[in-house]
Amino acid sequence: MSEHLKILIVKTSSLGDVIHCLPIINDIHAVYPTAQIDWVVETSFADIPRLHTGINEVFTVAVRRWRKALFTQNTWSEIAFFKRSVQKKQYDVIIDAQGLLKSALITKQINGVKHGYNKNSIREPLASYFYDKKHDIDYNQHAVTRNRHISALSLDYATPNCAPDYGLKTPQNYTYANSESHIVTGLISHSQLIGLHGNFIIGLHATSRDSKLWPIQHWIDLGKQLSQLDLYLVLPWANKAEFERANTIASQLKNASVLPKLSIAQLSSVISQSKAAIGVDTGLTHLAAALNIPTIAVYTDTNPKLTGVMGGTIASVTNLGNINQIPSVGQVFNQLKQIL
Repeated sequence: MSEHLKILIVKTSSLGDVIHCLPIINDIHAVYPTAQIDWVVETSFADIPRLHTGINEVFTVAVRRWRKALFTQNTWSEIAFFKRSVQKKQYDVIIDAQGLLKSALITKQINGVKHGYNKNSIREPLASYFYDKKHDIDYNQHAVTRNRHISALSLDYATPNCAPDYGLKTPQNYTYANSESHIVTGLISHSQLIGLHGNFIIGLHATSRDSKLWPIQHWIDLGKQLSQLDLYLVLPWANKAEFERANTIASQLKNASVLPKLSIAQLSSVISQSKAAIGVDTGLTHLAAALNIPTIAVYTDTNPKLTGVMGGTIASVTNLGNINQIPSVGQVFNQLKQIL
């Protein structure tokens, strides 16, 4: 293949899946240093590929929103704009790393040789019919490994066996400080986002399914343990239920604060300045690991074998728990002391 390749990655969602795909950027550039790599992603997760300096251009779609308003003029205008934008380029290789019918249909609209999983390696076998080149990838391996395999097969290089390099770079614009007023209100404003010099743990308590939550009392008890180490517990949120949970936790602690609502890019900057991250099965926990922050992932209703947090090149990562195996506060705290 030519060194000056034009490559498009199609990985639209969700947050954790997009993060799992990031290591292929540095893998590709190790073999093809001058390759131009673009990415197609859902608008709500576009901050992630934009934080990678090795990605040239990010194209956004809003499939989740479009489905809910399929017959409106605005939806079709947005779809047409996306097609016009992405079809201006001719790609040497297009890799659908998503492997779903929705991503295959997106891939079909783009000019270039289309690569994807074969029907035996994919969650939605119908999607494989839209690819020019189909690859057999073992389904029973971690998502990061699967992504690295399909990229290597699509671009004709040996799959790396080194630790994944997620390649994220974050601006250091958002940190926070704790005060008595924050404990009372549970909120801090952007004007109060000043540094704690890494003296806090980011508590990623929110997830997409209630069965994956760690009990609120566990978070409170953990916060009390953190106070023994002079550490603060910082709690982000994205919706009303998460906001209420964060405030419930913070209200019982003297060393906890609730962040203001932040974008993914802003939150990544806060995470990158934390001493460590403790999180449930959520994309933000994967983000912490991708930022090379020591991370403890807490699983209560899922098996981390295939989609658990995979550490990068520097920081340690620990997955605790499994289906119907809720890690105790003691387990989490003891592991935290070890990685600190």
